[in-house]
Amino acid sequence: MVSQKRRKSPVLRLLLILFLMILMLPVSIYVVPLYERSDKTAVEGSEDWMKELPDDRVISEILLPGTHDSATRNVQLPYFSKCQNLSIREQLDAGFRYLDIRLALSEDGVKLVHGFTDCTESFGPFAKTLMLSSVLSDCYDFLQEHPTELIVFVAANQGKEEETEKLQNALLSAVNERPDAWLLTDHLPTVGEARGKIVLFIRYPDDADLGQEAGLPLRWAEQDNRTPATLHTETVPQGPYTLCVQDRYKYGTENKWLAFLSGLGNSEASGDSISLNFLSTNGTAKFGHPYKFARNLNARLLKADGSGLKGWIIVDFASPKLAEHIYSENFR
Repeated sequence: MVSQKRRKSPVLRLLLILFLMILMLPVSIYVVPLYERSDKTAVEGSEDWMKELPDDRVISEILLPGTHDSATRNVQLPYFSKCQNLSIREQLDAGFRYLDIRLALSEDGVKLVHGFTDCTESFGPFAKTLMLSSVLSDCYDFLQEHPTELIVFVAANQGKEEETEKLQNALLSAVNERPDAWLLTDHLPTVGEARGKIVLFIRYPDDADLGQEAGLPLRWAEQDNRTPATLHTETVPQGPYTLCVQDRYKYGTENKWLAFLSGLGNSEASGDSISLNFLSTNGTAKFGHPYKFARNLNARLLKADGSGLKGWIIVDFASPKLAEHIYSENFR
């Protein structure tokens, strides 16, 4: 009898290990992100920091704080997909003025996504999907309360590529519900032109042939960079202006920081060029964990001398202090 129990014990031990592994999976995916937070301490004046900017300054000449995957405060599979701890409205109140908006068509309209995961209105695997109308409502309310500000709204299609035209028309229908709140233009506007407005930029081609109504182009080839590159920043013509972008989202911490510094050094932000420099990264693994890298990289940025900052700087796990560290350099 004893020998039989001993023969069975490795099997029981293996079953117990498998059970614990299965139990830990939802804990890792949904519980761990609850404790991954950014500092929400408010900074006075962040809601209206743009009021001191001169009206004749082109928006590409502003040192602008932005957020990557802006709508992912609540998202499916948050351990892998969550990139922010602030809602869209909280980001705007904190001083961030560049929103990275990932869209896809659904049966109910246009939804917010991060890759194959849906953004949601609240926490949990069964939460309601976050729709474009909800995000726009937050933007409209913010601008109505703070008319000296502007929002750079960068729309990307993360649904089916062949549905780009349908997505464009759906977005235009949403814009036409509040045309007074949008600036659809064929040139980089000045601060004065854009105050109180959402300035639309698009990451996809104008398949619907909407022209000026499509939004300004902001397109670049994917920079996953699993193979190390000697030049982190790429220059891409965008028609009426040039884009200088660093978005190496498959780097580890050290290489990403070096790429970010390289982006600052190669910044060409001016009246006819935009410099985009992402501090966000997903790491080298196939399925990354953004918080792990953001915690380290954001701390480095906060400690860095702000005088070297240039262009539009895009971060994960944004905080009011991080936004203030960036935008305050416009006034030094």
